Amino acid sequence: QPCWREYLTTRIEQNLVVSCTCPISECRAQPTTAFIYSILSSQEIIAKYEKALLRCYVECCTNLTWCTNPQGCDQILLKDGLGYGAACSKCSWISCFNCNFPEAHYPASCSHMSRMTCAKCNHGFCWRCLKPWRPNHKDYYNCSAMVSKAAWQEKRFQDYNERCTFHHHAKEFAISLRNSISSIREMPKIRNLTFVLDACKMLEQARKVLAYSCVYSYYNQDTESMDIVEQQTESLELLTNAL
Repeated sequence: QPCWREYLTTRIEQNLVVSCTCPISECRAQPTTAFIYSILSSQEIIAKYEKALLRCYVECCTNLTWCTNPQGCDQILLKDGLGYGAACSKCSWISCFNCNFPEAHYPASCSHMSRMTCAKCNHGFCWRCLKPWRPNHKDYYNCSAMVSKAAWQEKRFQDYNERCTFHHHAKEFAISLRNSISSIREMPKIRNLTFVLDACKMLEQARKVLAYSCVYSYYNQDTESMDIVEQQTESLELLTNAL
């Protein structure tokens, strides 16, 4: 039993318990959960074992995923097939289920979030694999004939990138403000501040939409539809600044 306890503890510590088999090389039998519980005595090790089982279960279920909040969250989310999903009930983070980007990025599409463009030659490529976005892209290194267009494209990219960065910073400010208000509302003789917290949440959401609207606008080439989008974005930005 001590040998089994040491063996199982080591496998759990190495996150290999799910594929754990009998230590005898000729035996491929896997220890059952009941057997592992009967061997282990440390509650800390048992807790790690249960987390490993849960992690394996979530990874095996196509309709389940972990919250992608970069600040850290252990909540399990149910995919609803909508692509953007719903807010996490624990941390309120909204994940995207269609791509690997860590948060919902409406109105920018998943392909927008995956695509990068060279500011010099306008060559599009995927930031994940670095392969050309268009298979028929030619003149891979020859950009000398496109200097004026490249300069315009670079300026356009910088403008949208600055706006996107500004809104992301403003969103972080809204989160910081909401956290500060949440801490002082617990103090005695402070009136109900729920309406201020709701305003901060709305501000945070608006800044995120404005940030990803910059991505959407940068890649959208439909001039007629972009006139409407830009008008709506400008209106939202004015109201958000007022808030």
